Amino acid sequence: MNEACMQAQDFLNAIFDGAKLELRAQVDTQESGCFLNIEGADASLLLSEGGELLEALQHILNQAFGRVLPREERIICDVENFRATREAELRAMARHAADRVRTTGIPFTFGPMNPNERRVIHMALATEEDLHTESVGEGNARRLKVTRKPSP
Repeated sequence: MNEACMQAQDFLNAIFDGAKLELRAQVDTQESGCFLNIEGADASLLLSEGGELLEALQHILNQAFGRVLPREERIICDVENFRATREAELRAMARHAADRVRTTGIPFTFGPMNPNERRVIHMALATEEDLHTESVGEGNARRLKVTRKPSP
């Protein structure tokens, strides 16, 4: 198991202990990098506000420990299968947006999303030859826009 992954797990567990939270992180190395599954009685705290705290912890871990991982790998934190559920929701939203753009011809712009969420939608629509996706806006207000490609 990668040393950086183990350090990230220990760091996260030290944060939980210091904050007196009933949470425990367990590392599992996967193709995409380090996967830290977090469990415990206080898990709901990490999922409030759309998983904002979970995202923040993941960001801190990637800044502190992700730099020594191979370029294509990153640290991923998850609680109660939140990431898989959210990804399925985003893929469904991408299909809905694609149908709407095709039906109306009007571009569809999602609300503000973090980079991971925008990436899921970009990837979900990447094989759609008649559609184009792009990120627009700045910082926390960055959104994803779906438009029809011009006819040749």
